[in-house]
Amino acid sequence: MDVSLTVWSITIGAIIVLIAVDLFTVSAKPHEVKFKEAASWSLFYIGIAVAFGVWVLQEYGSTAGTEYFAAYLVEKSLSVDNLFVFVIILAQFAVPSIYHQRILLIGVILALVLRGIFIAVGAAALAAFSFTFVIFGAILIWTGVGLFKHWDEDPEPNDNAIVKKIRARIKMVNEYHGSKMFIRIDGKRIATPMFLVMIAIGSTDLLFALDSIPATFGVTSETFLVFAANAFALLGLRALYFLVKGLLDRLIYLSLGLSIILMFIGVKLIMTYLHEQFDSIPKISTPIGLAVIGGILIVSTVASLIKSKSDPAARAHAGRVTSGHDPEE
Repeated sequence: MDVSLTVWSITIGAIIVLIAVDLFTVSAKPHEVKFKEAASWSLFYIGIAVAFGVWVLQEYGSTAGTEYFAAYLVEKSLSVDNLFVFVIILAQFAVPSIYHQRILLIGVILALVLRGIFIAVGAAALAAFSFTFVIFGAILIWTGVGLFKHWDEDPEPNDNAIVKKIRARIKMVNEYHGSKMFIRIDGKRIATPMFLVMIAIGSTDLLFALDSIPATFGVTSETFLVFAANAFALLGLRALYFLVKGLLDRLIYLSLGLSIILMFIGVKLIMTYLHEQFDSIPKISTPIGLAVIGGILIVSTVASLIKSKSDPAARAHAGRVTSGHDPEE
């Protein structure tokens, strides 16, 4: 793909405008987000993502269009797992529901910045060293295997090393003071629980970026498509949270399905590298990859709904890559 600087500028500018509109209008005043509002914004962001994909299809051809939609599907599915963790963080830190929207929007902004950095680094590494495909593939396989082993567990935000260090080193109050992260008491600047929440959200974004960026590069090596797929998937994350948070507990096998998707994309990346070295080794095409990813998501979703219907007490888990045992305890 030959993407001009003008196209890059317009795309980034449009994303900034969307964030600004959200930041200064919709989420400017803390409020409870109802289903109708969440559904409207979810459809809006999905519509923008699909319209962008249609434009890519017309402007750059079917291959680019297929790769974009495959990358968007991967990012959207991984973002649902991200939502699980956000729900856990907001619940364990007892964040008042009227502030959820603002926190999630800031989390999305942080995620966009972090993923932009990772995409730039990843693209440069792939351009300089084709063996980076193998490194990315190994990361995804390792992550997928870990998630497969612990798909029915939940992460513990308070085990976060950064959160632990901040708790130990920074003086904090126990009460929330609106959306403020710091307040002044007797002339001293003191942190509120909101500061810890934002640290937990930001570090979670960082961890998800380490998985999602290699996964997106697994379906397309075009930097522009990787960035666009990530951006449009993230922009709709806040609205999706309020739309499906009541349904998340029913997606019992989603984490299991995502673990298989990560391992599949990891294998796909390694085979891509080997195909470049040895013609006899086949390369998994984007249409086949898209079909496999879509099939896994459909099977895991249907199986989840069947399980939740037969066993109402069963609930979904976010999953974790490593064991829940804390060696320091």
